[in-house]
Amino acid sequence: MPTDTTAPPQRAASLSDDDRLLVAHCAVLCFPSSSSPAASAARSFQVHNASHPYPCAAFAFPPSWSAADWAAPSSAEGARQPFGDAEVDPALFPSLRAVGSGVPARANAAFLAAFCGLLDGSPLQTEVSRAVAEEKRIVFTGHSSGGSIATLAAIWFLEKCTRQGSVNQAHPFCVTFGAPLIGDNIFNHAVRREGWSQCILHFLLPLDIVPRIPLTPLASFREQIQAVLDWLSPQTPNNSPAGRSLVLPEYYETLLRSTLSIASYEACSFMGCTSSILGTLTSFIDLSPYRPCGTYYFLTSSEQLIVLTNSDAVLQLLFYFLQLDPQQQLLDAAARSLSAHWQYEPIKQCMPDIVCVDYLGAISSAVPGRQTDRAAIGGIELSKEAILPLNAAAQWEKQRQRNQTKIDESCQKIQEALRSLNEYKRTCELRGVSYYDSFKLQREVHDFNANVKRLELAGLWDEIIEMLRRRELPDGFEAREEWVRLGTMFRRLVEPLDIANYYRHSKNEDTGSYLSKGRPRRYKYTQKWQEQLQRAPAGSSLESCFWAVVEELQGEMIDGRTFEDLRDRVVKLESDAQGWYNSGRLGNDVFLGSSSFVAWWRTLPEQHRSASCIAKLISF
Repeated sequence: MPTDTTAPPQRAASLSDDDRLLVAHCAVLCFPSSSSPAASAARSFQVHNASHPYPCAAFAFPPSWSAADWAAPSSAEGARQPFGDAEVDPALFPSLRAVGSGVPARANAAFLAAFCGLLDGSPLQTEVSRAVAEEKRIVFTGHSSGGSIATLAAIWFLEKCTRQGSVNQAHPFCVTFGAPLIGDNIFNHAVRREGWSQCILHFLLPLDIVPRIPLTPLASFREQIQAVLDWLSPQTPNNSPAGRSLVLPEYYETLLRSTLSIASYEACSFMGCTSSILGTLTSFIDLSPYRPCGTYYFLTSSEQLIVLTNSDAVLQLLFYFLQLDPQQQLLDAAARSLSAHWQYEPIKQCMPDIVCVDYLGAISSAVPGRQTDRAAIGGIELSKEAILPLNAAAQWEKQRQRNQTKIDESCQKIQEALRSLNEYKRTCELRGVSYYDSFKLQREVHDFNANVKRLELAGLWDEIIEMLRRRELPDGFEAREEWVRLGTMFRRLVEPLDIANYYRHSKNEDTGSYLSKGRPRRYKYTQKWQEQLQRAPAGSSLESCFWAVVEELQGEMIDGRTFEDLRDRVVKLESDAQGWYNSGRLGNDVFLGSSSFVAWWRTLPEQHRSASCIAKLISF
């Protein structure tokens, strides 16, 4: 069983004293007591250096009150309507993707464009580099849309530190206030997988309308969103909601409907609803792709914060918090939700003494009974209809952890099967035969036994991959080093046997080449795990497919293609083989005199062989 047991599901934890001081400091930067709002907005960001509680450089991003900065126009490159989301730039955010499938995360295109504009057109990178050189901890903060930009900045910095191997650089601290949702499920999954959720802290008032705005079709409601932003903006006279008696309540009603649709759809998913209606819902209803990401702190009073790291539970609360007073008039409810966006200033004073409540823990132990219509938890009273999906979200998180424990228990069985196949490989080498060639011929009992182990391992790994595809394992599973190492060992040892079996049964003639048509997900996923962990280029760990490339080249030559036609591919194979051999990723058996690879290589032109980078390996 792996020694890396991985932390249990991330639970709400009390902020340290230093973190509390830093959060209060960020609130001071985002809500200064005396400054010109227009002047603050004119600057793309502010840098404030502090020495307490430790040396740090805080980068504060101001909000934008223009709908154009919230919803990308339909003409924007890559933006998908009606929600204005676009794929993240893999050069800036290489980790924001589903590792196994390779599907990139999507985020708000307008916010992405604004952040890229800061990187290219402001001194942000220079200022961050200077602070790092001065060994200061980097802090990103922002209110409203400025918080979304701060989130992107924090992830960009985490990516940069990871790629550069800055092990001594403390993780950045990101603190947002009333920030709108920014990314999709894959965005959230990637942040949790990398362990970055604990660095990104979102402070929300339960009724604040702004975090929920991306749940509505941004492109379709640009005018209404602008009306909301006009009312919120401190740069314009404070308009009374009564003066917009139609626009604001109408938009608020749209927001409620959108949030309800998304919360209900997601609740049905993790509560195990199997109704066929769910499968067709998204075909005629556009659901927002945006989901919560990071650690959420809901400020329910000046004395209490309820804390959640469970994205499913946060999404449910974003809907149910708006149901706290169902008797309230729509216009009044809209006004309260708008006003809440500017009520974060108490954080500047209350952080040292505020109590953090583990919300899902409280939910799990306080499910209302049959005679109880509502339950008060964490200072918030919620109905049974709200408690049930929240409890289900907590139980689903626990179930995913139990699934991981079950998978861990199969580790010993996997290791035993791999030891058996390693022994098979060693026995073949002692006989002067490549284990690939011996397995392909299937002439001995030990070849048959090796095939049994291959099939046993295929079943175990296919189960793991399917559980990942169904989101039945914790987000961090693919980043667990012990499982990445085990997957790499499995792939390097067993995939050559799958390739041998594929070509032994001439599956290439009906299906196509192994690499393009026949490669199982269990090898694609484990390869990508390793490349992600090592931050290696995609496709750089194909050593386990060495024999597939050889088989394809041999087949094409048999079909009549000349060496000159295939020269570049042959040279690349030789170069790759040399590198893989020197790094220990390709075994000695490949270069044995009896190897089918060596027999084919010796049919190549003499002039090429004499100058080949692997000539000495083969002569040896």
